[in-house]
Amino acid sequence: MEEEALVYVERGKLRQLFKEKLTRAGLPDAQAEKTADLMIFADERGIHSHGSVRMQYYAERIAKKGYNLDPDLKFTKTGPSAGTYFGDNAVGHYVAYEAMEEAIGLAKSSGIGMVGIQEMGHSGAIGYFAEQAAKQGMVALTVCQSDPMVVPFGGTEPYFGTNPIAFASPRKNGEPILFDMATTVQAWGKILDARSKHKSIPNTWAVDKQGEPTTDPFEVAALLPVAGPKGYGLMMMVDILAGTLLGLPFGKHVTSMYEDLSQYRRLGQFHIVINPAYFGDETQFLTQVSDMVDELHDIEPAKGFNQVYYPGEIQEEVKKRYAESGIPVAQDIYDYLISDEIY
Repeated sequence: MEEEALVYVERGKLRQLFKEKLTRAGLPDAQAEKTADLMIFADERGIHSHGSVRMQYYAERIAKKGYNLDPDLKFTKTGPSAGTYFGDNAVGHYVAYEAMEEAIGLAKSSGIGMVGIQEMGHSGAIGYFAEQAAKQGMVALTVCQSDPMVVPFGGTEPYFGTNPIAFASPRKNGEPILFDMATTVQAWGKILDARSKHKSIPNTWAVDKQGEPTTDPFEVAALLPVAGPKGYGLMMMVDILAGTLLGLPFGKHVTSMYEDLSQYRRLGQFHIVINPAYFGDETQFLTQVSDMVDELHDIEPAKGFNQVYYPGEIQEEVKKRYAESGIPVAQDIYDYLISDEIY
């Protein structure tokens, strides 16, 4: 499979291209700013599946009114440490950010903050929201449901989505620990990224229409859960927290991401934020997390590895490298970004 040519774009320019395309499609300025922030967060860390690869999809959905462009967002505090955030089917990047700010506020005042988001669009790389809390000294966990594209362990047809989980923790004198994973072997966005670059995929990621493993991203019909029954259990947990707990559609009832771009998706997400100061000495906590990182770095790397990395560290190194080289974008995607085309 012939690989696509890449264009290397400076971070600020790429973010501006994102924002301009979003606003041209019809997204209000504040929502476009936050969506561009999340997209550049992904791209500059090498997570292109949740950055530039998604732009045409977002723009088309915006133009077709698949997002509510004039939402009535509402936070309802339901207890000292709990609340719901009604997203009114607005773009998920903006909704999930605002909801995380509410969860952080609850954690600062009561030790823990839990906010369930009801009815929003796709929210991008959810590690952004976990890091959002960690940058304010909090420990955070966030989970998000998605539409059915994964065969359950032992099954033959898709039921759950990739249902990602993200966790972040602050530490002393360093970037937060950041763990962000789909509950599948790889996220659907990785398939889209492989398609955009005309690259083959490992045969452990997905199956074709016959249920057979495939290396051709264009033949993918469904993804596989990570670690078999373990990933299957995790994706069910996510759908309960971010779906059924909030009274939202679940499993195979979740609206498709790509089928009808004019239809609201009604997705759910669940934020949990913990204030370390309520559970012990905050300074000691931050120091011990940094000590943990140092001890991991001191471990002799296995054959084929340069060192033991903490979660999120490789992405931070990619970010530094791209700051010098520019962020790689597939040629056809770059051409789209600089054009007047929406869809």
